Amino acid sequence: MTALLLPLLAAGPVMAAALAAMLPWRIVGRLLALAVPTITAISGLGLLVQHHTEPVVATQVGGFIPGVAIPIVSDSFTALMLVATGVVAALSILFCDLTGEFARSRYFAPLVLLLLAGANGALLTGDLFNLFVFVEVMLLPSYALIAMTGGWRRLGVGRLFVVVNLLTSTVLLAGVGFVYASAGAVNLAALAGAAGEDGRVAAALGIVVMALCIKAGAVPVHGWLPRAYPGTSAGVMALFSALHTKVALYAVIRIWATAFDLDPAWGRVILVVALITILWGAIASAAPFDAREILAWQMVSGVGVILAALVVASAPGGAIVYMIHHMVTIGALIMLVGAAEHIYRSDRLGTLTDLWHRERPLAVLLVLAIAALVGLPPTSGLIGKLEVLSAAVEPGTVWGIATVVVVLLGSLIGLVATLRLWRGIAWRDVAPDGESPGKSDDDETIHPRPRIPARLLVPGGALVAVSVALFLGYGAVAPEVDRAVGGLVDTAAYVQAVLGGPNALTSTTVGGVS
Repeated sequence: MTALLLPLLAAGPVMAAALAAMLPWRIVGRLLALAVPTITAISGLGLLVQHHTEPVVATQVGGFIPGVAIPIVSDSFTALMLVATGVVAALSILFCDLTGEFARSRYFAPLVLLLLAGANGALLTGDLFNLFVFVEVMLLPSYALIAMTGGWRRLGVGRLFVVVNLLTSTVLLAGVGFVYASAGAVNLAALAGAAGEDGRVAAALGIVVMALCIKAGAVPVHGWLPRAYPGTSAGVMALFSALHTKVALYAVIRIWATAFDLDPAWGRVILVVALITILWGAIASAAPFDAREILAWQMVSGVGVILAALVVASAPGGAIVYMIHHMVTIGALIMLVGAAEHIYRSDRLGTLTDLWHRERPLAVLLVLAIAALVGLPPTSGLIGKLEVLSAAVEPGTVWGIATVVVVLLGSLIGLVATLRLWRGIAWRDVAPDGESPGKSDDDETIHPRPRIPARLLVPGGALVAVSVALFLGYGAVAPEVDRAVGGLVDTAAYVQAVLGGPNALTSTTVGGVS
């Protein structure tokens, strides 16, 4: 892919959204909504191949000089994220289609396409202000998606989602302003290593990172996520889990690697927050009675694992691998539980019972997805946990040992929570009224009970297959991860591609306006 085509990954979904909104045929919107993330994933694969010979591809939108123009940049890390978000988003949108979300409103497809545009733009931009812009492009359609999908709780949780994200966006914008005031630039390539040279720049970037951590769902401002996400539909929750929190974490990793040079001295506060987030999310996931709320708390715990793996290690490989694994696994679990919820009209433990006997294909897929979540073979969970633990052990510090202990403890508590989830919806054979669902053939004949159609299991089952494939074929994926890590550790190629050389930034200089 030539550099000039990169902006189409953000502009294309916007044009598709306009087309879907103008044309009266809903089939057009459905096809576009499925096509755009698929094209994104394919483009990401193409970029991965291209980055074997060309580590960074960059273009300056509008033809302005580097440092002033809007930089659209792709490296191996960006390409990996485009593939992962494209795959999970495409399957989430397919699940939305199968559960009838597109039929409820003709504006569902345009809103989803705008959300995808913001996500792609945030992954590709090399500028902090435009990161803020693309994050807002993601948020605006999300407000409407929450309002039009889900159950009776959606309006209340939608209000919470709007308030928290508007306030956080204000903090993010203020942080970007402080970065410009202290460094004279918001271009990430121009800010390379700036945090270690000027404490004012580090403090300003810290505000940006704090806002992104809130958007990702880190403690202590985390309660909005497990309240808001389960209030919408399962398909939209899976889409949000793949895009919102992971785009925020992607931005944290990019800023940490580029501006902070992965300096662990700056990461102590983030590490403490991450370790608390791991335990808080894991412990809280053992309490709810709604299956999707349990998964939302596991999302919070996963955010902590990713942040801990990032700041405790000398390289962000563990954070990248675990983030991709978490996107796939949580998306699979949400859609598998959502398939049962769509047919049985509930995701509450004790209401969904005996699925092991009644819905054997779903139960088998749930076993594999739960194994992935807690880190058991033959799934990507084992690879993700091993990468995180090896990254934490490598420095040989007390903080690294503490990270290992907390991650293992969080995994153990998470195992207890997921076993409770499994027992509540799949293994329990006695319903609350004392009857034995799925075991009386006469009762089934007189009062036939619904079965989950196989098509509803396809999206979640496909992500389970991806998780297993990542475990079996990690040897093919590992070089791509290593290439992404190399680009983050050594930012020289990134700076060269964006700025065109050490003297290209003629209008601004880091440390103040020239």
